[in-house]
Amino acid sequence: MIYAALACIAGSILAVLALRWINPPFTSFMVIRQIEAWQRDQQDFEIQYQWRYWNQISPELFLAVIAAEDQKYPVHYGFDTDSIRHALNTWQKTGRLRGASTITQQTAKNLYLWSGRSALRKALEAYFAMLLELFLEKKRILEIYANIVEFGNGIYGAESASIRYFGRPARRLTEAQASQLAAVLPSPRKYHAGRPSAYVAQRSRWIRRQMAQLGGILYLQNL
Repeated sequence: MIYAALACIAGSILAVLALRWINPPFTSFMVIRQIEAWQRDQQDFEIQYQWRYWNQISPELFLAVIAAEDQKYPVHYGFDTDSIRHALNTWQKTGRLRGASTITQQTAKNLYLWSGRSALRKALEAYFAMLLELFLEKKRILEIYANIVEFGNGIYGAESASIRYFGRPARRLTEAQASQLAAVLPSPRKYHAGRPSAYVAQRSRWIRRQMAQLGGILYLQNL
């Protein structure tokens, strides 16, 4: 039992450490989504995923996802304690558990785990988030996140989403387009970045205001 546990720990460390040099060819979320498609006999379903390096993605997108998802990303170590404390207070008062995940935690979840709110998954998410922060630079984690996050049903990463919704490569995304992509992240299968609903349009405008308040793309120098 002890040897099995040590083997799992060693394997998880190697899986994260390898990301310093190797781009993930797929993620657990992609595998799960493909299995779902097979189970539902969705024969025309296809995962869309194209890796792009940091300098091949518009800085507007990196800033937009930080503004939308995790504005303390450059300064925390994988966990936003203030958001966690606020989420716990909300849960105690209302019985609803709101999200408090950082970009690092979301990267860990998308890479290695599954969706849901079980204690086991959250514990594994925290564990992998700590490993990501320990072994990778902030820019690398954000680069991975922008490449693997789902922007639509089966559409993973900035390049696939940019081509699908705007007909252009990710390096040419404008501020407005980047903010629209970031606006759908809470529910990428419900909302459409290319045909924004009133909610997506409103959230996109809010994200652009936050991007400006952060200081624009110069904010990325903090990474």
